[in-house]
Amino acid sequence: MTAPTALIAEDEPLLAQALQAELARAWPQLRIVATVGDGASAVREALAHQPDVLFFDIRMPGVGGLDAAVQLADEWPAGAPFPALVFVTAYDQYAVQAFEAQAVDYVLKPVQPARLERTVARLKDQLAQRGDEPGLDAAVERLRHLLAAPPAASAPLKVIQAGVGNSIRVVPVAEVLVFEAADKYVRVLTAGQELLIRTPLKDLLPQLDASEFWQVHRGTVVRASAIEAVTRDEAGKLHLAVRGRPEKLAVSRLYSHLFKAM
Repeated sequence: MTAPTALIAEDEPLLAQALQAELARAWPQLRIVATVGDGASAVREALAHQPDVLFFDIRMPGVGGLDAAVQLADEWPAGAPFPALVFVTAYDQYAVQAFEAQAVDYVLKPVQPARLERTVARLKDQLAQRGDEPGLDAAVERLRHLLAAPPAASAPLKVIQAGVGNSIRVVPVAEVLVFEAADKYVRVLTAGQELLIRTPLKDLLPQLDASEFWQVHRGTVVRASAIEAVTRDEAGKLHLAVRGRPEKLAVSRLYSHLFKAM
């Protein structure tokens, strides 16, 4: 039986060495075909070697691990089995909420031998059953969902501070009904006021409690408990009515699954 192969993409040399050393102990049969330090090199070397397993660091110079994995899946040759994918990350909440939701394995920094052993056991099972695994199209879809999932903050944001003239307005997040991207700003909508903040929506999302705020569009986040009604127009598109606000908010196809009853 051919020895399984792996590629490590990690921009911190000491961490890459530590991971390789722990893998040598936990999985002696595994052969590391390449170790690279950035996402572009990870894609290039993975296409060249077509390893059985990929260990991709989430944050690397230029192209990060998630983007690299998506690019690799897009460029992967038809008919070739797509590698088992493991993300290396220092962000525990992100790993738990995003990776486990998409059934993608992860290793936390610094590498813990016991945790890596569990990962190795799962990888061996995946490789043994690879013929029954979802195809490349399913892998691409899973990765794109991961790419769209924002990392969770360690503690939800409690207040929003917005500049208004020469003063700063402080609004409790508990009063916010909608966050909506608008050019270089984000509109913060409550029942009685509208403020603009410069924090990009993609940076704001990780600071919000995902159980309270639902992303319904690339540029729109809504307080779930404030949703009054969901309607479908003649074109089949969904729109939300939010208590306390006159706007009708569009729901994109990516997030229509939140309203399955429709």
